[in-house]
Amino acid sequence: MKLIASRENTYFKLLKKLAASAKERRETSTAMLDGEHLLSAYLDSGGVPQAVIVSSSARGQPAIENLLQRAATAESVELPDTLFAEVAPVKSPTGIMALIAIPEPVPQAADFCVLLEDIQDPGNLGSILRSAAAAGAQAAYLSQHCTDPWSPKVLRAGMGAHFSLQIFESADLPEIAQTFTGSVVAATLVAERSLYQLDLSGSVTFAIGNEGAGLSEKLLAAVDVRVTIPMPGAMESLNAAAAAAICLFERVRQKQQAL
Repeated sequence: MKLIASRENTYFKLLKKLAASAKERRETSTAMLDGEHLLSAYLDSGGVPQAVIVSSSARGQPAIENLLQRAATAESVELPDTLFAEVAPVKSPTGIMALIAIPEPVPQAADFCVLLEDIQDPGNLGSILRSAAAAGAQAAYLSQHCTDPWSPKVLRAGMGAHFSLQIFESADLPEIAQTFTGSVVAATLVAERSLYQLDLSGSVTFAIGNEGAGLSEKLLAAVDVRVTIPMPGAMESLNAAAAAAICLFERVRQKQQAL
């Protein structure tokens, strides 16, 4: 295992850039996984990390050593706790991180997807991806102005969803909507139909819009149907991630009911 003890080390500087810069992640096609859960989920999916970085105090811990053994082909690097804390994207790091190659999504036939337009909040994006993966969606298409899906905050909120979904960035959402062979459903605040009035047991894609602005008129013009989620309470709207989860799992409910 390689020990890095200097802030002037080139590799340490790279780690700091990857933790903080979407531009660096895009240019190197590299993402940083923080913590035991994400690395374990990545390994469970068949992924092979490029490198595993541990803090000095984490060395020897059974869970950490197990992950190091599972990722034995990866480069292993040890950082003193002070340097590890500078790189880790959380206030209380677990002592292990990994670098992975950002996977290239593979276009394939899909009957259950999400179109995400300009989702800006990392927590919202990660939560939507997590719900999509849990509901059995095959793909997520992200518009150009969505926040970076491979940032540490989105990865943490996704809880491993990135490793079971095809994630397409900078996608032309109106084109995807027009070419999708099933029903494209837009979740909006104002619509004549309720989500619960639709037959969602077939091929379906849900379009979820920006937290403040909602869906663009261009994308709305390309969908098949606009629906609203009934809200009998006093609130005017739902969080984008909550709205997405309701839509996704209404489809799950209908599919199971149809069995």
